[in-house]
Amino acid sequence: MPHYPDEIEYSEKYYDDRYEYRHVILTKAIAKDMYKITSGKRLLEDDEWRGLGVQQSRGWAHYEIHRPEPHILLFRRLLGTDPTTGKAPTK
Repeated sequence: MPHYPDEIEYSEKYYDDRYEYRHVILTKAIAKDMYKITSGKRLLEDDEWRGLGVQQSRGWAHYEIHRPEPHILLFRRLLGTDPTTGKAPTK
């Protein structure tokens, strides 16, 4: 049985050598709203996940659907991305 929090939950950030990651756990009601938008078949665009009430700095992208728990959104952004502008670092 999936765990649905009473409010949107945000993980701490975690990293590899290229990206920083975090996951966001949606409430049951918000997960239903997300399913209405995507039917569980595609990633959310920035304006869509923000419209659902997910709040985080700029530059994050919803990059994967975790099929066993689609109410957990997986986000990543390149290391060094400016959180104010969302611009990735130039090489």
